Amino acid sequence: MAQPSTPLAVVGSKYCISEFPVDLVIVRKAEALTAGNLIVTDILENVMFKLEVQWSLHDRRILLDPAGNPVVTLRQKIRTLHGRWQVFRGDSHDEKDLLFTAKTSSWAQFKTKMAVFLTNNMKQEVPDFSLEGSYSERSYIVYSGDGQSKSILAQMHKNIGSTMKSILLGKDNFIVTVYPNVDYAFIVALIAILDNINTTDEIMHASTATAATSSLLLLS
Repeated sequence: MAQPSTPLAVVGSKYCISEFPVDLVIVRKAEALTAGNLIVTDILENVMFKLEVQWSLHDRRILLDPAGNPVVTLRQKIRTLHGRWQVFRGDSHDEKDLLFTAKTSSWAQFKTKMAVFLTNNMKQEVPDFSLEGSYSERSYIVYSGDGQSKSILAQMHKNIGSTMKSILLGKDNFIVTVYPNVDYAFIVALIAILDNINTTDEIMHASTATAATSSLLLLS
C-alpha cells in the first residue's frame, strides 16, 4: 500500500504530518439532520475543526479551525442530490481561491464514488484523487489518482478499538485515519461533502416514510 513520501498539501502543508498517521473522530451532532453540523476532534477529544452551514441558493459549508477561523468553504455548484462541489480557501467563493472540484455519483445502492480535480487539472479527464465506499456503513477509502494504483491516503472506520473512549463511539460517530504526509484538512473537506449527501438522503427517506404513513392513515 504505497503512501506519499513527501507532503501532499491541498489546503496547506501545516495539515500534513509526516511522522505518523492522524486519527480523526467525526462527531455528528444530534441536530445534524437539520443543521448538517459536524465536529472533528482528535482521539483525546481536542476539537480540530467545526463545520458551519449557511443555507442559501448555493448551500455553503464553512470548515472552521478551533479559533473559529475559516479554513475552507464548500459550495454545491449544481443543486442536485449527487452533483458537483467546489472547495475554496478560507471563506471565499472567488474563482482565484478555488482549491479543488469534487464530482459525486452513486454506482450501487448506498454506494458513492467521488472524483476530485485540483484547480490545475483543466481537462478533468483523470481525477487527482478518488474516493469510494458507503457512508452509512462508515466504510470509505480515499485514493491518489483514479484509484487504480491503490495508493491509499485515508480510510474511514466505525472505530479503532478499545483505546477509544466509549463516548466517542456513539452510533453517529466514526473514525478517519489519515496516513502520513497527507493533508488532513483536505480529507475532512471530503468527509463534509459526503456527510451532506448522506444527510440529504436521510431527510428524503424520512419525508418519504412520513408521507407513506400519512397515506395509510387516510386510507384506513
